[in-house]
Amino acid sequence: MPPVKSFGERIADALVADGLLSAKQVEELLEQQKKEGTRLLKLLLDKSYVSDQDMAVSMGRVLNTPPVNLARISIPMEIADLLPREVAHNHKVVPVSRLENKLFLAMADPLNVLAVDDVKRITKLEVAPLIAPEKAILEKLNHLDAARSGSMEDIISDAQKKGDVNADADNLEVTGEVAEEVNLDQLAASSEEAPVIKLANLILVQAVKDRASDVHIEPFDKTMRLRYRIDGVLVDATPPPKQMQLALVSRFKIMSSLDIAERRLPQDGRIRIRVGGKDYDLRVSIMPTVHGEKIVLRLLDKTNLSASIDKLGLDPDTLSQFRQAIDAPHGLMLVTGPTGSGKTTTLYSALNELNNPIYNIITVEDPVEFQVPGINQVAVKKEIGLSFANALRSILRQDPDIVMIGEIRDTETAEIAVEAALTGHQVLSTMHCNDAPGAIARLDDMGIAPFLISSSVIISCAQRLMRRICSHCKEPVSYPSKMFEDLNIDPSIFEGSTLYRGHGCERCKNSGYSGRLAILEAMTITDEIRKLIIARASSREMSKVAIGQGMRTLRMIALERAREGLSTLEQVLVLTSAH
Repeated sequence: MPPVKSFGERIADALVADGLLSAKQVEELLEQQKKEGTRLLKLLLDKSYVSDQDMAVSMGRVLNTPPVNLARISIPMEIADLLPREVAHNHKVVPVSRLENKLFLAMADPLNVLAVDDVKRITKLEVAPLIAPEKAILEKLNHLDAARSGSMEDIISDAQKKGDVNADADNLEVTGEVAEEVNLDQLAASSEEAPVIKLANLILVQAVKDRASDVHIEPFDKTMRLRYRIDGVLVDATPPPKQMQLALVSRFKIMSSLDIAERRLPQDGRIRIRVGGKDYDLRVSIMPTVHGEKIVLRLLDKTNLSASIDKLGLDPDTLSQFRQAIDAPHGLMLVTGPTGSGKTTTLYSALNELNNPIYNIITVEDPVEFQVPGINQVAVKKEIGLSFANALRSILRQDPDIVMIGEIRDTETAEIAVEAALTGHQVLSTMHCNDAPGAIARLDDMGIAPFLISSSVIISCAQRLMRRICSHCKEPVSYPSKMFEDLNIDPSIFEGSTLYRGHGCERCKNSGYSGRLAILEAMTITDEIRKLIIARASSREMSKVAIGQGMRTLRMIALERAREGLSTLEQVLVLTSAH
């Protein structure tokens, strides 16, 4: 009698039957499952072999449960309100529709009998399960939460009806002197009023929903401005009223445990929130301006950390070089690029892969962006003398195996990093440079001897984040041959492929882009490169030799992404230089 197949194996068989998975891939997954003890379905999704929706369809067929595409349906609020918000989030379920005494319920796990029983008990209705991806359910729940909170206009109107907004506040001009006269008790009380709490929550939920990396709340003479940074670009949103400025600032200060009485000096704090079952850390920065305090909130989504470097989306050659550097027993690994290019996320993805009880991993950062279990993280505090260099000296006395330095900014930090790499430690760090060879020149400029650089650095990478074309409004586009000539691009690269752009739609807020992908230029330090470093050759010479040895530049990789139809030619030109 053949052995009974597990639920995961039955799903895998269904995916193979649908042509979405190969038998070889299933074998690999089963082998990995035996080694790691991880659920087969989780491995399937982690490896990105199939999409969430395809998985849901196959699961539905195996379980004889109809699938539902939540992105394409509108759920009336009276149906959503049949189930309390907390219950829906806890069980990851969404009421979709009702037919007499039957409730159609979208579920991530239709086998969850407890969830079905709870929903029956609360709604007093029979439950007909539908299957949907967990991600789609959480997105729909977030959308419904935002709808319940009301729009910015609703909150302002509500505040005016209740008299919570001061009618004379249009003439308010916040300066250092006036700020001292504000009644602190009154300010604290106003920050606890329902409209202000709703407003702060709405701003945060909208940021999560739009996948914003930063939120800017800026005061001006008689107005305020609210902007979200989405896929690297600032986008205007409906601003809060000037009348609620002081209360809103106080609300965010209270949420991040800052001093509401201090309005003359910058303050930094953190907020931890939970939206749609996911945890987000927010870094809060408050800066006094002539018209009041400007707030910038940086959202740190822990799910952005890849479980492994395989999920960074690197091309096979670059991935192979990157993996060899990570597997090296010691040496300095550098990732360079401008602010917001995903350098820290890349290093954390590498650390996640290295995170093992057999290693002592310590990081020193300014500030600590992602808190990861199993890794000792140190935050720089310059005001008390804890600089990168001082922290690193102590760290090297803590018997570390792997050290991550948030950024090499000065000669002292660079010297300690190089020394650590030479004495048998694996060191990962970031720098601000334009390309991979530029990091070598930067270390030389900092006064590090070339023979030390050549002995310690094992790989230098340059990274950018390229905007991805929105899949919902993607359309073919053609360019005149003269343009390729002017931009020094060989048009034969695109022979046999179609270039695309995003026309602009509701889903991408008419930008034509949705999400971003990493492009990484990796220069492994070979013997030939070492000779050039010792000879203090220019970055251009180093780049030529590295390209001859197989290095793919940012421009080459970006053009490949455009050729694959993932991004646009405009993005290639914005992000990369011609040489």
